[in-house]
Amino acid sequence: MADIRPFKAYRPAPEKVEKIAALPYDVYNRQEAREVVSKNPDSFLAIDRPETFFEPDHDMYAREVYERAAKELRTKMENGDFIQDKENSYYIYELTFKGRSQTGIVALSSIDDYLNGVIKKHENTREEKEKDRIDHVYTCKAQTGPIFLCYRENKTISEIVSRVKNVDEPIYDFVSEGDVRNRVWLMEDEDENNMISRVFTTINDIYIADGHHRCASAVKVGLKMRQEGQGSLKGKQQSDYFLSVLFPDSELMIMDYNRVVKDLNGLTNEQFLTKISEKFDVKEEAHQVKPEKKAEFGMYLDKKWYRLSAHKDILKDDAVEGLDVSILQNEVLSPILGIGDPRTDKRIDFVGGIRGLSELEKRADSDMCLAFSMYPTSISELFEVADAKRLMPPKSTWFEPKLLSGLFIHDICGKI
Repeated sequence: MADIRPFKAYRPAPEKVEKIAALPYDVYNRQEAREVVSKNPDSFLAIDRPETFFEPDHDMYAREVYERAAKELRTKMENGDFIQDKENSYYIYELTFKGRSQTGIVALSSIDDYLNGVIKKHENTREEKEKDRIDHVYTCKAQTGPIFLCYRENKTISEIVSRVKNVDEPIYDFVSEGDVRNRVWLMEDEDENNMISRVFTTINDIYIADGHHRCASAVKVGLKMRQEGQGSLKGKQQSDYFLSVLFPDSELMIMDYNRVVKDLNGLTNEQFLTKISEKFDVKEEAHQVKPEKKAEFGMYLDKKWYRLSAHKDILKDDAVEGLDVSILQNEVLSPILGIGDPRTDKRIDFVGGIRGLSELEKRADSDMCLAFSMYPTSISELFEVADAKRLMPPKSTWFEPKLLSGLFIHDICGKI
């Protein structure tokens, strides 16, 4: 059963929310982060990426960098940029992007649920990426970027969320970068808060949709504080929980995560097309190709688009091997193009579907030579992989819009 709890969030004062709330820290490279903070010093990105307070060549992982983040966060608390709600509550968070809305519940999730497999992952994490957020969370004593979780829709929870959205006034309603409308409601009814907590105890499977590194880091900070005597299994502490937004599967859509490749591994265009034709039906198209079904791919080469349809004999009835990203990797990228490990090979790059097919053309016509447009991985495929305790290939899913940082803050020890 899932241990999901309401909490007393620190959140931006309503008049400051548009200036403070920011896209996640890992959306930007170092130079882009500096530019954002330069234009808007109130942006929470300054706290999420505190190296922006230092010279461009300063070690962004130095201790004083994280200490500066903690100092800036305390200053914002003291000067009234943030307020804290008086009672433990759930929050409802709706994001609307390009005419489509998704609504989740902002809550605290248990690090023990992550450890015992109630909260399931579908990606591996890298230690060096974890360490940055471990140092950030531990030094700030706060979690500032929520983990994107999902679960199979529950009727009772959906009815409560619908009632609050239809009857109560939102505490926030603003448009953020990328033309995303953000609305937040505070759930003040004690009975409804208690009901949501009870219903989650009947749910045995929660899935990480996005934020595997943030989640792993939050868990390790919680365990560290537990070892230091700041939390225990017998008496749960704030550090035993991490900040999350939980969405029902019916609300979510995974976008395509496309591939661009540097070269043809020594092959001519004709040789490459011949090899591809051994495993796919290849049809040249007069327009951009956005795959319409599983096992179909778009391919852009030498200013021409092709539609690839996988032959039945290369399809697999397996949670991981049956994914389109696996078909492309196992049948094209590795054996034909020589890209064995897409996580480390510099000859491949990944382009989120939000950028569109024209971005693939741009990349293939400039710094790359070949592009593949993908059919999106489905939520049910994500669930199937996680339930099987398997891992997806790198860059299998792209979620949009992104959850904002600084909109909710979880004080992990009451000492911000």
